[in-house]
Amino acid sequence: MKRIFIPSLLLITQLMAGFSFAQKGTLRGTIFEESTGEPLFGVSVLVKELGIGAVTDFDGKFEIQADPGTYTLQISYISYSTVELTAVEINSDKVTVLNDILMAEEASELETVTIAAAAIRTTENALMSVKRNAPNLMDGISASTFRQIGDGDAAGAVKRVTGVSIEGGKYVYVRGLGDRYTKTVLNGVDVPGLDPDRNTIQMDIFPTNVIDNIIVSKSFSAELPADFTGGVVDIETKDFPEERSMKLGVSGGFNPSMHFNSNYLTYEGGKNDWLGFDDGTRALPTGGRTDIPSYGDVVGNPNSPTGLEYQSILGSFNKTLAGYRANSLMDLGLSFSLGDQLAREKVTWGYNFALTYKNETEFYQDAEFNLYAKPREASQRELEPLERQSGDYGVNNVMLGGMAGIAMKTNASKFRLTYLHLQNGESKAGEFDFVNTNLGANFEAKQYNIEYSERSLQSILLGGSHFLNGNSWEINWKVAPTLSTMNDPDIRFTRFRLPNNTISTEVGLPTRIWRELEEVNLVSKVDLTKRITAFQSEGKIRFGGNYVTKNRDFTIQTFQFATGNADLSNGDPNAILNPENLFSADNRNGVRYNPDFIPINPNEYQSNITNAAGYVSAELTPIAGLKAIAGLRVEKYTQFYTGTNQGATIVFDNEKVLDDLDFFPSLNLVFGLKENQNLRFSASRTIARPSFKELSYAEILDPITGRTFIGGLFPETTNGGTEVLWDGNLTATRINNFDLRWESFQQRAQMFSVSAFYKSFDKPIEIVQFLSDPGSFQPRNVGRGTVMGIEVELRKALTFLSPSLENFMWNTNVTVTESQIKMSESEFRSRSLTAREGETVSDTRDMAGQAPYIINTGLSYNNFINGFEAGVFYNVQGPTLNFVGFGNRTDTYTVPFHSLNLNINKSFGADERIQANLGVENLLNDKREVVFSSYEAQDQIFTRLAPGTRIKFGFSFSF
Repeated sequence: MKRIFIPSLLLITQLMAGFSFAQKGTLRGTIFEESTGEPLFGVSVLVKELGIGAVTDFDGKFEIQADPGTYTLQISYISYSTVELTAVEINSDKVTVLNDILMAEEASELETVTIAAAAIRTTENALMSVKRNAPNLMDGISASTFRQIGDGDAAGAVKRVTGVSIEGGKYVYVRGLGDRYTKTVLNGVDVPGLDPDRNTIQMDIFPTNVIDNIIVSKSFSAELPADFTGGVVDIETKDFPEERSMKLGVSGGFNPSMHFNSNYLTYEGGKNDWLGFDDGTRALPTGGRTDIPSYGDVVGNPNSPTGLEYQSILGSFNKTLAGYRANSLMDLGLSFSLGDQLAREKVTWGYNFALTYKNETEFYQDAEFNLYAKPREASQRELEPLERQSGDYGVNNVMLGGMAGIAMKTNASKFRLTYLHLQNGESKAGEFDFVNTNLGANFEAKQYNIEYSERSLQSILLGGSHFLNGNSWEINWKVAPTLSTMNDPDIRFTRFRLPNNTISTEVGLPTRIWRELEEVNLVSKVDLTKRITAFQSEGKIRFGGNYVTKNRDFTIQTFQFATGNADLSNGDPNAILNPENLFSADNRNGVRYNPDFIPINPNEYQSNITNAAGYVSAELTPIAGLKAIAGLRVEKYTQFYTGTNQGATIVFDNEKVLDDLDFFPSLNLVFGLKENQNLRFSASRTIARPSFKELSYAEILDPITGRTFIGGLFPETTNGGTEVLWDGNLTATRINNFDLRWESFQQRAQMFSVSAFYKSFDKPIEIVQFLSDPGSFQPRNVGRGTVMGIEVELRKALTFLSPSLENFMWNTNVTVTESQIKMSESEFRSRSLTAREGETVSDTRDMAGQAPYIINTGLSYNNFINGFEAGVFYNVQGPTLNFVGFGNRTDTYTVPFHSLNLNINKSFGADERIQANLGVENLLNDKREVVFSSYEAQDQIFTRLAPGTRIKFGFSFSF
C-alpha cells in the first residue's frame, strides 16, 4: 500500500468540506486471501440488518455508509468460506476501520466462519501471510503494529524487524552487512538520502503515521534492484488513510554526560542554523571564483588593483577560528501529520501531509583519534604511535523534513503524487591535544576545529497502477526526479605548536575549506504482471524495466594562511586574522592566504551514470506444495568522469570509467511442508558498485579526526614507483548468493526459522590504509571473498511457560558467520615483509565489514486492553574488520558494543488518541571503540567515543 500527499492545507480543507458526510457513519475495511496475503478483488460485503453493502476494489478495500448502530457483516466470495463479523459498531460522523480481514479458500462454499469484529482490529496476520507466501526471503512490520507499539518514526519501528539493526539511529543494516550491501527504497523507487554516497536513506525522518508498512527483502528476485546483498528495505507510505487523522507530537532526549554541560563546545554560526541551513554567514569571500589573485601576484605591489582586491578578499574571511565553552541544551523534536480519504461516486481521493523537526546535541569528551604502526624492527611486537589526538567536540544537528501527497483511485486505476523535502544542518566545534611522533618529527600541538555541513534533498514521485480484465493484468509505473545538495561552508582547522604557540608547515597552516556537491537523479520504471493458469494452478508472469540517470558536480576549494610575522604568543586562534596581523602595504609579511585549488584542482569533478535495466520472471507451482520463482534481470551500467589527478598528468574529459553489462539470474523455491511451514532455497547473483566519490581522484579531509579519504582512481606505488600497491582500476563487485531456510509460522505473529547462507565475492571493495600518507584511506578491490553463516530467528509468546504470560513476546535473531578474503598479491607481499618474528602470514584474512556474530534479542510486553507496551532489547556485534592494514599499518577492528535499550509506550483513552513513550538507550553506558590489532601486541585505540546513556521521551495527540 502506498500513500500520496499534497502540501496545500487550504486545498485539503476545501476537499474535506466538500466531501464530508453528515449524520451517517462510515465503515471501511480491507480483505485479504489468507493463503497468499494478497488483497481480494470483487468480494461482496453485506450489512445484514440493512440490506446494503459494497464490493471490494483491486486493493481489497470497501466502504459503506450507514446509520449509527451495531450490525453483522456478511462477507462472501466464490469458492471461499463466508465470513460473518458480529458486533460491528458504526458511529455518527466517524470512521470505523476493520483491518486485515482474512478469507480462506474452502472446498465447501456453504461453510460460514463467524468472528467478533474486535478480534481482528489490530492483527498483523495479512503481513505474516505475505511473508509466508513471498517469493523471496522477507520480513516486515505493518501500520497496525505501529499503532500498538507507539514508535514515532521508521528508525524506531524497523529495529523490530528480524535481522535488522540501526546504525547511528538512522541507517539500516541487514544481517550485519554494512551500507555497501544494504539498500533503502521509498515506495519501490531508489531515492538518495541526505548523504548521496550512501545506499541507505535516513530512517528517522519518516513518522510512522504516514507509513503503511516496511518490507525487508533478504534475498534477490528479478524485479528488485541488483545492487544489494544484505537486503532491500522498502518504506511504503500511505496513499489512502483508513480514517481522518491529525496528529501532533513532541519528543525530547536527555543525556547526563552531554546535556546541560557547561563545558560544551560551540561557536557563533548563522541566525538560521536552527532551521538547518546557513544564512550566508559562512559564504565564500571569493564567491566561488577561480581567477582570484594569489600572494605571489601581489607581494611586490600591494597597492595595485590586484593587490587591493587580494587585501579585500583576505579581510573578508570570518575571523573566528575556534569555538567557546557554553551550556548545552537537551534534544527536542516536533512532528505534525494530517491525512484522510474522501469518497465520491466514481473517485476516491486520499491525502497525507507530515512535518518533522529535530534539534539534537551531542558532546563527546575525551574523544580519541590515533594512528599506530608496526615498529621497523621485526623483533618488536608492540605498536608505536604515529599520531595521537584527544579532546572534546560538540555537535548540533538539525533536521527539518516534510512530506506531502495526494492520490486518486477509480474502479480500475490509481494515481499518486508525493513530494519529499529534507533539510539538515550540522555544526561542530572541537578542541584537541595533538601529538606527532611520526618519523622523528616529534611535537605537541593544540588543535581547534570548526565545521558546518548543510544538506538538502527534494524528491517527487509520480506513479500509477492500472488493472485490466478485472485483475488479470496489473501495470505499475513510476517517475521520480530528485535533487540532492551538500555544502560544507567554511571548515576551519588551526594548530599551534607547543610550548611556543608557533604555526608552520610542520604542524599545518591554518586551513579553510569550502565543499559543494550537487546531484540530480531521475528514476523511471514500469512493471507488468500477468496472472496465468499453469500446471492446474494460478501463477504469474512479471516483466518490466527501469532507467536511472545520475549527474554529480563536486568541488573543494582550500585556502591556507601563512601567519608571517603575526604575534601568536597568546595562543589565541581567534586573534590570527585580526586586521593588524593581515598582509598590507605596511605589513608585507603579514598573514596571507594561498588558494591551493589554483591553478589545478584535483578535488573538482563531474560524474554521471546511466543504468538501464530489464527483467522477466515467472512464478509457478509445477507440483503440489512447490512454488518456483525464476527470473533474469539485465543491467547496463555506465559511469563517466571529468576531472584530473594531482599535477594534471592525467586529465579525464567525460571519460568512461565503468562500463558493465551484467545478467542477474535468480531462483527461489518454496516447499510448503505444512500449511504453516516452508522450506526455502534461493540462488542469485547481485552486484556492489563503487560510489561517485570512490571512483574519483578527490581527496576529502575529515578535519575532526584528521583522516583523509582518497578516491580509488588514485594509484599507489612504492620503492621509487617500481612496485604497484594499487593500480587505480576500481571495479564493481559481483556476488553469488545461496540461501536455505526452514520457517514455521504460528498464530499471533509468532515464528521460528533456521537459515544457512553462503556468499562469494569477486573483487570486493574494501577501505585500505594508504601507505604513503598516514591517516589516509582508499577504496580498493582486494581479491576474492566468501561469507558463510547460520541465522536463527525466533518470535515466541511466553504462554508456553504460563497462560498468564500471554502478553509477553521474546524476539531473538542470532547470526554466526565465517568470512574469508583471498588477498591480492600486493597485500600478501606487504604483510609478509612487515611480519613480526615468529608470525606466520596467511594469504587469507577476515572480510571487512562482516561481523563474526550478531545477536539481537529482546523481551517485550504488550497489553492491548490498557494500551501499555514495554520492551528491553539487546544488540551486540562481534569484532569486525574496519580498515584493512597495508605494509606497517595494521588492521583496525571495531570492539563489540553492548547495546541495551529500554522502551515503554502507553496509549490513553478508548480510541488511543493520546500516546506517550519513554526510552533509555545504552543502559550499560558502553563506549564505541575501534582498535589497531597486531600479532601478539596490545590493542591500541584508533577511535574512542563515549556516547553515554540517553533518556528519550515523546508525547503525541491525535485530533
